Amino acid sequence: MKELFIFSELSQPKNTLLKTFKYLLLSTVAALMMYIAWPPQPITIAVFFAFIPLLFIADTVSNKKLFFAFVFIALLLWNVFTTWWIWNSTSVGSIFAIVANSFVMYLPWWGYYHTKNKFNKQISYLALICFWMLFEYIHLNWELSWPWLSLGNVFANSPYWIQWYEYTGVGGGTLWILFCNILIFETTKQWSTISAKVKFGYLLAVIFAISFPIIISYQIANNREKLIAKANENVVIIQPNIDPYLKFESGNINSQIEKLVSLTASSIDSNTVLVLWPETALSSAIPEDAISNATVYKPIFDFLKNHPKITLVSGIETYKIMSSETKYSQKTTQDVYYESYNAAIAINSNKVSNIYIKSKLVPGVETLPSFLKILSPVFERFGGTTGGYAKDETSKVFQINNQLNVAPVICYESIYGEYLSTYIKKGANLITILTNDGWWGNTAGHKQHLAYAKLRAIETRCWIVRSANTGISAVINDYGLVLNTLDWNKEGAIKQTVQINNAKSFYVQHGDYLYFIFSIIAFILIGYFLFILLRKNKKTQ
Repeated sequence: MKELFIFSELSQPKNTLLKTFKYLLLSTVAALMMYIAWPPQPITIAVFFAFIPLLFIADTVSNKKLFFAFVFIALLLWNVFTTWWIWNSTSVGSIFAIVANSFVMYLPWWGYYHTKNKFNKQISYLALICFWMLFEYIHLNWELSWPWLSLGNVFANSPYWIQWYEYTGVGGGTLWILFCNILIFETTKQWSTISAKVKFGYLLAVIFAISFPIIISYQIANNREKLIAKANENVVIIQPNIDPYLKFESGNINSQIEKLVSLTASSIDSNTVLVLWPETALSSAIPEDAISNATVYKPIFDFLKNHPKITLVSGIETYKIMSSETKYSQKTTQDVYYESYNAAIAINSNKVSNIYIKSKLVPGVETLPSFLKILSPVFERFGGTTGGYAKDETSKVFQINNQLNVAPVICYESIYGEYLSTYIKKGANLITILTNDGWWGNTAGHKQHLAYAKLRAIETRCWIVRSANTGISAVINDYGLVLNTLDWNKEGAIKQTVQINNAKSFYVQHGDYLYFIFSIIAFILIGYFLFILLRKNKKTQ
């Protein structure tokens, strides 16, 4: 009977409601603190306290089912508060993403809960940090990758706090947050039993833990001012503000091309070398090898023929007929195999000079993991083809001229720090982000997506130019500061001189090494715990 009643721990009837309310309140407080800290909300510092209620729950709730219930509620509310806007593009997908993400977020807490009941607090706190870092690392690399809520992303709107991301990447921010939450929790836990002198020491430790990385960050920013001057190039960013739910209709494509060319023609000057259009700006169903001769795209090639100095980098929907079935191919009713691409294209001097196929596809929207293919009919797409996309297996760099090489980053790819750094390793010195965030409407979604681009600028120390179909298009410098924007639901262009930096940051060279190190420690801890458990089981037999 006890196992059937999840709140059996609250056995006294008169205390049941009060205790349940207390823990539900703690769960809600944890979620609300994460929400008010998360972009675009302004109270970033709340993140250093957000996990304290969950640590308290872990310390005081002995029933495993109760612990799961209260922690899962907190994580679910955090996901709902910060990413509810996914619903605007896919209702089924949003429910799956939010619930699934909340569950996998619970797994590090499950590991911590079992660890703390068997080992000392130092080991259990280390386990929590390592298990969470392992979770984020896996979430960056597996088939259901959704690192949107990696803890280190929270500082995206506080770039001067995290200039040291050029050394650590987002993993450094996650580590900072976890350490500070644990330290503050231990301070509050010991507060009533320690002397005034020890209290003062704890307070100093908390202040130091939060402030020291910020002080270091400002020092790094000041030192960077002394770096050698960078080369300059002139860029034009186009924001056509086309309804994403109408843009793939065939009757609208000619007018869209006309608008894009007209906006470009009125914005360039004799110094312009690069024009940027958003994701899937070229949305006509034209095979990859027929783009140059497509009638619908003739105005683009005519325009570039008259402006031979300019290279256009644009998003494009295209496909390729395959001679046989491939890993990503689909089949027509006439049994013809083809692959669909969400791609970026470079066009100059009246020819296609390069094409890159998006590598990091959105799970449940642009692709499905192999183990979820059976669910493909229930998942909606953002637009374009009705099946999954094929993808490139690696990044590619577009050479614009003798000194400018751009990274053609497509939409979702911009939230992957280590992957984006591979463009820089291959010689890219300017990051271009082509995106279409209009599917979510005027919600926090497009603001968060823009904010995360600031993290990539700091990690790589490269300028970023971002063309978003409905906004927000932007220019971001190598400090993660937004210099110029074209706001949501606006049509227009940004003309900007950008700086080119060929130096490679420590993070570009070494990637997510922090995640890797803590993941190795996590596996060592798991192995050790299993060894202890097996040894105890043998002794009881």
